[in-house]
Amino acid sequence: MTTNTNDTLIAKAQKIKLLICDVDGVLSDGKVYFSNQGDELKNFNIKDGLGIKLLQKSGIKVAIITGRESNIVTHRAKELGITILYQGRSDKRATFQEIIESLELSSEEVAHIGDDLPDLPLMKKAGLGLAVNDAHDFVRHNADWVSSKNGGQGAVREAADMLLDAQGKLDSLLKSYLQ
Repeated sequence: MTTNTNDTLIAKAQKIKLLICDVDGVLSDGKVYFSNQGDELKNFNIKDGLGIKLLQKSGIKVAIITGRESNIVTHRAKELGITILYQGRSDKRATFQEIIESLELSSEEVAHIGDDLPDLPLMKKAGLGLAVNDAHDFVRHNADWVSSKNGGQGAVREAADMLLDAQGKLDSLLKSYLQ
């Protein structure tokens, strides 16, 4: 993992207005199941979904860029209210640029969470590069922050909590569930 002091990480996280997520290995555990009929199945973690909702509620947008194409991802994105969805993108860098230009954001206002080598260019281009705990070692080494949870097992929720905490929004969001 890149050597960052806690203060450096917090300073970077405070600027974030958009979280871009990979799917396989980040929002899912990276396993793809196929039925005998050719149906594709993936699993998604409900805690990650709530983390995404909390980010959106606090004004942080969420996007998905994935190299694969899947109706399951379209359905999950719709369920979570993610409207910035790009599937089947082999050139993720061009898509990243397209998104930040359309939202009028700088790279420093973007965090990207990934798990494998195709995610690394976006993690380095973003103001804050995040990796899931079971990411490839080289990806983990080049990330600004690494979750303690594996992809598809709450890593995105952990990242959401970290971002919200750095921006001073987490406590009030959590306390709102006590009322």
